[in-house]
Amino acid sequence: MTQASSSAAPSPPPPQSPPEEERPRRRRFRATLPGCWGALVLACLSFTPSLLPRGGVLQGVVAGISAAIGYALGVLAAFVWRAFADRDPRTPSRRSWLVFAVCAVILFGVAFGLGQYWQHRIRQLMGVTEYSAAATVAGPFVAAAVFLVLLVVGRGLRRLYHAAARLLGRWIGPRAARVVGWLAVAALAWSVFSGLLLGGFVNAANEAFSVRDTETPEGVSRPASVLRSGGPGSLVPWETLGREGRAFTGSGPTAEQIGAFAGREAMEPVRAYAGLATADDAESRAEQAVADLRRAGGFERENLLVMTTTGSGWVDPAAVDTFEYLGGGDAATVAMQYSYLPSWLSYLVDQSKARQAGRELFDAVYDVWSKLPPEQRPRLFAAGESLGSFGGETAFSGEYDLRNRTAGTLFAGPPNFNTLFREFSDQRDPASPEIEPVFKDGRTVRFTGDPAAGMPPADRLWDGTRVLYLMNPSDPIVWWSPSLALTEPDWIRQAPGDDVLEEMVWLPFVTFWHITADLPFSTGVPDGHGHTYKTAYVDGWNAVMRPEGITAQDLDRLRDIVRPDGS
Repeated sequence: MTQASSSAAPSPPPPQSPPEEERPRRRRFRATLPGCWGALVLACLSFTPSLLPRGGVLQGVVAGISAAIGYALGVLAAFVWRAFADRDPRTPSRRSWLVFAVCAVILFGVAFGLGQYWQHRIRQLMGVTEYSAAATVAGPFVAAAVFLVLLVVGRGLRRLYHAAARLLGRWIGPRAARVVGWLAVAALAWSVFSGLLLGGFVNAANEAFSVRDTETPEGVSRPASVLRSGGPGSLVPWETLGREGRAFTGSGPTAEQIGAFAGREAMEPVRAYAGLATADDAESRAEQAVADLRRAGGFERENLLVMTTTGSGWVDPAAVDTFEYLGGGDAATVAMQYSYLPSWLSYLVDQSKARQAGRELFDAVYDVWSKLPPEQRPRLFAAGESLGSFGGETAFSGEYDLRNRTAGTLFAGPPNFNTLFREFSDQRDPASPEIEPVFKDGRTVRFTGDPAAGMPPADRLWDGTRVLYLMNPSDPIVWWSPSLALTEPDWIRQAPGDDVLEEMVWLPFVTFWHITADLPFSTGVPDGHGHTYKTAYVDGWNAVMRPEGITAQDLDRLRDIVRPDGS
């Protein structure tokens, strides 16, 4: 055997690792160019005007959420395009990124400037003088922070999906694994949001506001009158009324104040109320409130008002005070609490409680009222503001039910999901706008944003029972709806109201977040705008009650009485 044949073949050299500088570096955070374009476009569009003036921080939150939505849409659009073009993703060139950067600076700067101009005009329309330059400057930084947080959350969900798909791929086919993985991650995300985050937030808020409900508002004391719940001889203990119940029964105009307005001797109004601590359920609370109303002589008054409250049990003092002034004190009002949460939060999570409370209270009152001799029955009215109007509506099946069972109804700031409100608005007469619809020639139900200017149609007879909806054109409670995300409503397409900019347009997704962001701040604007109804009750109740001997000068004086300080 030769030396060559006896030696083993040489083994190949081990692969050499590329130098450190030649190794491709893995990016921990990489943004896609289509996603960035989408984020830029929607962030710029987020500066378009909404219904209410926005501070810099709130504008930053809206812009950040809009940018996150735009990024997702941009990524989705690129994915669909590649699917039709049948090609893989391509790495953008540096020139493409440079063009984007230049455009981003210019477009965002222009949008920011226009946004400040529009916000200035909205503040002028509503008489808002408050402005913070520091918050305005902080807005873009807030937007960037919100965008990055949402982007990180989205990418975390995407990684979770990939991990789930790989795990499922051990037992089922790859296509099925991807579908099941997406469904599993979506279900997990929704359960965490609705059960842990949203549910936890609502529970924490309910706990916090339940503690607040034990307080008594400053300047309010237990009534000394037998005509008030919580007073001497009342069937409802003062301690069970809750914060808003104590504010309701412990305040209001006196007989002397009403007499001074009317120019004659007046009666002291009756006010009955039941809080959450008064009884364990809505039916029992309604029975207790009506029993106390009856004890105080409420069914012996000329005018009887069933007032459905907002979530926390709040009753707008302007609504009831005006009713009592125009009734010369010969009036009684009954209300009850059904939640601890404030109006805007109850509006989102406590709708069923409002529905039950409105129906139980009116039915309990009507049961007693209907058994009285016709000549001894008081004029029966119904009213509610915001979620109170939603609850108040549920006691009635439609226009004729309102007409037959009440002497008049006044609802202010009805939420867009109100059953009867939507029915009346959707079936409005042709050519009447959504911001001031005309239903069946206004024979029973009418709508207005300015009751002092009249309730259209002015040329039609409005006899018998009058049902009036007060709805400011700039009230986000009235116009908010999930359908705003994908559907343009008539109230934006048509001519705007007096306190809404003509430049306001509908934009998919963006408008929805605009109006959503307006909700918590809807009462933080002067009277007559947003969700603030004070002096509107004067002309509203005057139209519904039709009291005798009230002049235009009397209405002016009453507006001064119920008008908030400084407005």
